[in-house]
Amino acid sequence: MNTPTAAVGSAAARTPRPSAGAPALRELADGVFVYEQPDGGWCLNNAGVITGGGRCVLVDTVATRARAERLRDEVARVAPGGPDTVVNTHFHGDHVFGNSLFTPRATVIAHEGTRSDMAESGLGLCRLWPDVDWGEVALALPDLTFTERLTLRAGELRIELLHVGPAHTANDVVVWVPEHRVLFTGDVVWSQVTPYVLMGSVSGSLRALERLRALGPRTVVPGHGPVGGPEVLDATEDYLRWLARSARDGLRAGRTPLETARATDLGRFAGLVDPERLVGNLHRAHAEATGLAPGARIDVAASCQEMVAYLGHLPACHA
Repeated sequence: MNTPTAAVGSAAARTPRPSAGAPALRELADGVFVYEQPDGGWCLNNAGVITGGGRCVLVDTVATRARAERLRDEVARVAPGGPDTVVNTHFHGDHVFGNSLFTPRATVIAHEGTRSDMAESGLGLCRLWPDVDWGEVALALPDLTFTERLTLRAGELRIELLHVGPAHTANDVVVWVPEHRVLFTGDVVWSQVTPYVLMGSVSGSLRALERLRALGPRTVVPGHGPVGGPEVLDATEDYLRWLARSARDGLRAGRTPLETARATDLGRFAGLVDPERLVGNLHRAHAEATGLAPGARIDVAASCQEMVAYLGHLPACHA
């Protein structure tokens, strides 16, 4: 596709970001760890590890075989037997493709809708970036599903799985460790990375953020980007409210989502990783503003094609 020529503040005008750094496992609280994958761009998600009483819960996996093997090695440093449970916060491949390296020993848990979406989407993400070395990935669907909430335990630590979608997808789950006030948000929350709500909801994301804020987290582990505190919730909300205003302005001007993206100055959000997600986000925001229900199906392929048109090339994926 041709490079857009009328993109005010578009991603195409930005200097390409440097290669991503090395992933690292670090402790956030006693028995609670984050596995961060910088810089949090496409398919570079975070995972969580919670240990206690000889039990281990892994929150999300990763995208490629090589990255999953590295995650497995890092988890083994703090839980030599590996995780007993893997929780998938949503169905996207960067959060679930590594499941098979931890099964059948580990029980995989997810929302009932997430399991259905995983089965339907399969390994489709691999086709989006054919040049990525995905390795031998195999889909391991959840063994156990729930619909609203589920409580796990690792020794004395209580681990609450809460359904808060539609937000990033139709059925997002967060993982809350109340004793340490650590919150693993999946892709409901982003840190220094452009949020993405194409398959979920703008209004639903805002409602989810209110619910997460009410938990009173001290440490917030976003799905992508650096760990932070409650300010990470605020930053995600700030972007989403700006997005909603931009969509309303575009609709009043009679523009399509792509036209709105090209006419929109990214302003204070220009420094976020992967700003081209604005196109997909506007597709969802425009659709919701004209009556589409939160989380309802949308044309993902058309949005991705327009995102490439906006950017001028395929978005960078360092998986």
